Amino acid sequence: MRIIGLTGGIAAGKSTVSARWAERGAVVVDADLLAREAVAPGSPGLAAISERFGPAVIAPDGSLDRPALGAVVFRDAEARAALNAITHPEVWRIAKERFAEAERADPDAVVVYDVPLLAEAQEGRPLRFDTVVVVHAPAPDRIDRLVRHRGMERGDAERRVAAQASDEERLALADLVVDATGSPADTIRAADEVWDRIVASQPE
Repeated sequence: MRIIGLTGGIAAGKSTVSARWAERGAVVVDADLLAREAVAPGSPGLAAISERFGPAVIAPDGSLDRPALGAVVFRDAEARAALNAITHPEVWRIAKERFAEAERADPDAVVVYDVPLLAEAQEGRPLRFDTVVVVHAPAPDRIDRLVRHRGMERGDAERRVAAQASDEERLALADLVVDATGSPADTIRAADEVWDRIVASQPE
């Protein structure tokens, strides 16, 4: 089994790449889905968030009130760091379980760990990837995409992008880069080129 770390800033096109690679045979483990599992009702993660941020971030049904929490953490770097300290270790724990499941099913699997906050979660990371791939589109382009395609106010989009690692920090981790500056079709072509390189380097 090989584990490929796939990352990219918000609105870079990472989901397009991971979906394409799934079509081409990758086992995709989505960190965003694991992050939801890590803070599901009754989980230790949600209990820790409630203790740190108070009842205002818990919805009436006992689930996490994501908009309420987002309003706090995207405007406050200290609060964001506190949230990451709660959620990142739990997400990694669940991720390692998924990797083990994939290896049991197919010892030769290529597992793609789709993780938007790879650059932000370096400290204490419990594993190393065989290859790190960054899906890259410059920050100004990603802000424009958030405004045009997701209907965000420009100020909100700028804050979302600024809350993540910089383009330079993310690219510094890359073994391979998928150029996502063009159209979705261009991004898929670039994803195919990188996937072909990954498969070609697969040990016999």
